[in-house]
Amino acid sequence: MSDVILQMEHIDKSFDGKKILKDFNLEIGRNEFVTLLGPSGCGKSTILRIIGGFVNPDSGRVLFEGKDITHLPPEKRNVNTVFQKYSLFPHMNVAENIAFGLKLKKKSSAYIRDKIEYALKLVNLEGYESRDTTSLSGGQQQRVAIARAIVNEPQVLLLDEPLGALDLKLRHEMQRELIKIKKEVGITFLYVTHDQEEALMMSDRIIVMNKGIIQQAGNSKDIYDEPQNAFVADFIGESNIIDGIMVRDCLVSIQGVSFQCVDTGFGINKPVDVVIRPEDLEIVEKGKGYLDGQVISVIFKGAYYEIKVKVNDYEWMIQSVNPAPVGDIVGLTILPDNIQIMHKPVSDDEEVSRDE
Repeated sequence: MSDVILQMEHIDKSFDGKKILKDFNLEIGRNEFVTLLGPSGCGKSTILRIIGGFVNPDSGRVLFEGKDITHLPPEKRNVNTVFQKYSLFPHMNVAENIAFGLKLKKKSSAYIRDKIEYALKLVNLEGYESRDTTSLSGGQQQRVAIARAIVNEPQVLLLDEPLGALDLKLRHEMQRELIKIKKEVGITFLYVTHDQEEALMMSDRIIVMNKGIIQQAGNSKDIYDEPQNAFVADFIGESNIIDGIMVRDCLVSIQGVSFQCVDTGFGINKPVDVVIRPEDLEIVEKGKGYLDGQVISVIFKGAYYEIKVKVNDYEWMIQSVNPAPVGDIVGLTILPDNIQIMHKPVSDDEEVSRDE
């Protein structure tokens, strides 16, 4: 990666004898919006705390612009952290909260005043300087926390599930605000979340993690359209994940039926995982698809219907704008391009639970 600003090299970290990170490596480019995405306990917040200087790794190095900062205290690093709990000072008003770090740096009154004005405009809180922070909504408090971090001009902003406490509508508003702020201030964002939609919407690059291991890294489209294993396919969006046999290149057997696909290089008659997105399956008349099954449930989701069709002992999920009556026997078809084939895990490190 060109113009790398932040590196983690061979990081190990354990808590109470449990290994959280093992030989973890990561590079972050300058001005990237990178999201660490994964289930609770996968190590993503630990990574942020190690970079921020709040937790020391057991081994390995953290490099900032090529310099080793592994053992520097937080205040000596050119990074700032925004947590889910805003940690605003209740005895200070909005302006005083924003100015706190600048006063510690002994900046001039004029400089601080200009920075407060700029930050409030950036987070759409102009005119809130004298407001008591306890009187603000959750979204407004989070904007103050972001403003307080940005005025210190960090080169990297670390955000640890900062929108997790907000309701859905407000969270969506803040997602758009963060994208706008990122573009305007031109700094590197490293964002932690377990919300796949949030990651897909906001990120230049997504790092999907499980059990302290990077499962896949890439942009939103690559992660969604080309998952590298069953965990990623299951964690990012809805997926049908079913056992298959790769008969030969471009031909896979699913539930005893041969499907044309576009994947090659898996060998002959090899067990594989087959991933098919619900929106890529089409319901057709009985006998006119690859498989026939019975509709067992139909749920209206607003923009589409979620339909489950049972074929033998497997329940296929389909997302369609056209409902099918429960109890009907229907056919299922799919284009070869929409069938994703992946190797089955061959080691404990690769093995992940589909239910996790």
